[in-house]
Amino acid sequence: MTDWKEADRAHAWHPYTQMLNAPPPLGIERAEGVYLYTSDGKKILDGISSWWVNSLGHSNPRLNSALSRQVEKLQQVIFAGATHPGAAELAARLAAITPGELDHCFYSDDGSTAVEVGLKMAAQYWRNRGEEGRTLFVSMTNSYHGDTFGTMALGGSPVFHTNFSPFFFPVRHFEYGRKESRDAAPAASLGARGDGSLEEILEREGDKIAGVVIEPMLQGAGGMILWPSSSLIEIRELCDHYGTLLIADEVFTGFGRTGKLFACEHGPIVPDIICLSKALTAGYMPLAATLSTDRIYESFLSEDRGKTFFHGHSFTANALACAVALENLNILEEEDILARIAGIEKLFGERLAKLQELPTVNNPRCIGSLAALDVQPPGAAGGGYLDAIGPKLYAEFLERGILLRPLGNVLYFLPPYIISDAEIHHVFDAIEEVLGAL
Repeated sequence: MTDWKEADRAHAWHPYTQMLNAPPPLGIERAEGVYLYTSDGKKILDGISSWWVNSLGHSNPRLNSALSRQVEKLQQVIFAGATHPGAAELAARLAAITPGELDHCFYSDDGSTAVEVGLKMAAQYWRNRGEEGRTLFVSMTNSYHGDTFGTMALGGSPVFHTNFSPFFFPVRHFEYGRKESRDAAPAASLGARGDGSLEEILEREGDKIAGVVIEPMLQGAGGMILWPSSSLIEIRELCDHYGTLLIADEVFTGFGRTGKLFACEHGPIVPDIICLSKALTAGYMPLAATLSTDRIYESFLSEDRGKTFFHGHSFTANALACAVALENLNILEEEDILARIAGIEKLFGERLAKLQELPTVNNPRCIGSLAALDVQPPGAAGGGYLDAIGPKLYAEFLERGILLRPLGNVLYFLPPYIISDAEIHHVFDAIEEVLGAL
């Protein structure tokens, strides 16, 4: 093909993109470390880990080698009625490192399906037990859990999903106390917007609720919202008191993003179901995992084949993806990546404190390898995902060789863990320059 960019313009439909007037997409030909390299010779620092997945950067030699070794042995095999060493070892490793005793691993392909699997597990768990009236789910306001119909129904982000809302099943939403940084005191208890507090919802409809779904500590697409670790404990206690399941969507927060291997550890709490993807393979391959307790798993064991968990897809437990995921876990442990993340968080806090002096900056916050702030020029109205400031900021940073993709007026920096201190300072210098000029 003589002009792949022209082919893209003619035939490729890009996600979350208004194709009528969006600027031409970046033409990326290769990537290495924290940098992307374009077809016209530009070098761009990947400040968002390529949509939050490339946790160890691009073209990591150890991951490359693991993928190369696996491709010579086994690429793909049906996972219904067959297995392979990588899938079995990875399931055992995940069971060992996730909180508590989440000993049963169900594979899928991305974050949306990881959560969809969790919803279906919870719903059928109650049905298998003879409690067919438990059909309601509860989630947080401002939540985002994916783009399948089930996860869209669960979400609390109308800007993403309003067009599909006629097809949703009923969900109850609660709000919690927000805070500006991980060490700040909660602004409020589990609050009273949405459909009421979590306790009110459980008190009112507990016998109908199949599960409570949370993004522990950090809501991503809803605006990089931090919430207090004390609420984690309160939510777990409420679920136990009212006898319902707790599902932790750690698709974004898992594998170190919040400074702990899993965000539930900030409580610490143990969910009944945990949903994982994104950094599971360090961004190399599509793979997701949903892990559950013995209690849930055993409810599906029956001579009645109708109690089977009827879910799957063609690439379940893909052998290439499992091999990369295993090596990713090795790197996280052997190279003490969590210590590096702690250093990143400390440096983020220092630079955000300086940015707070700018009149355009509101609510600077950080946790783990995430730094975020709300951009609010003096006298400007608006805010939210559709705020026009987002595309303007995106363009300004691209001119400076940095890829940042604001969520409307929420500017965030989420680099690969391998970023150097000098590169972090370079990005914050650019942020200070751009926001200072608004």
